[in-house]
Amino acid sequence: MNKKEISDLTISWVVISFAFSIIIRSNFAGYFAFPSDFIIAFLVSAIGVGTGFVFHELAHRTVAIHFGAQAEYRAWTKGLLIALASAFLGFVFAAPGAVYIYGQHITRKENGLISLAGPLTNAVIAICFISINYLFELPALLEIIFSYSAYINMFLGLFNMIPFPPLDGSKIFRWNPLIWAAVFLPLVAAFFLQIF
Repeated sequence: MNKKEISDLTISWVVISFAFSIIIRSNFAGYFAFPSDFIIAFLVSAIGVGTGFVFHELAHRTVAIHFGAQAEYRAWTKGLLIALASAFLGFVFAAPGAVYIYGQHITRKENGLISLAGPLTNAVIAICFISINYLFELPALLEIIFSYSAYINMFLGLFNMIPFPPLDGSKIFRWNPLIWAAVFLPLVAAFFLQIF
């Protein structure tokens, strides 16, 4: 991983964490009642985004490299600004950047698997956070961190499974609609039933 890639990932992580911290502040207004508590909200958000966004992108990168391609994350400035602006409207449109893949012999199946790696990573991480919350009696702040980290992972996984370009879901659907449905539908159910 080169310096540019690390820089782009870090900037994206910070900006998306800031956007989600605006949402977390409004969702848990009773807990984060004071302006200084925004720092805590940001740290809570940074954990969720760190596990959700960063691991999502690294999963794409790792699988692409496994298939012999070159892969690098690049931030998208307009997408980061849209994420910040949308947070003030009560939701986060998360399109901070993407892993760009360079390879002449990537098949449709390989491209589908590369795309699937990100949302599946989000689903696994969310399940881990949910399981810990249900299995252990946690302090209130830690419970919020784990719940919100599960929420962010579910949201990012579901959002990226929408089958419209350039989102992951479009490539997965083009490769195998049944696999797309097998991942997308449980994410929809989990997100809207708010099992986290």
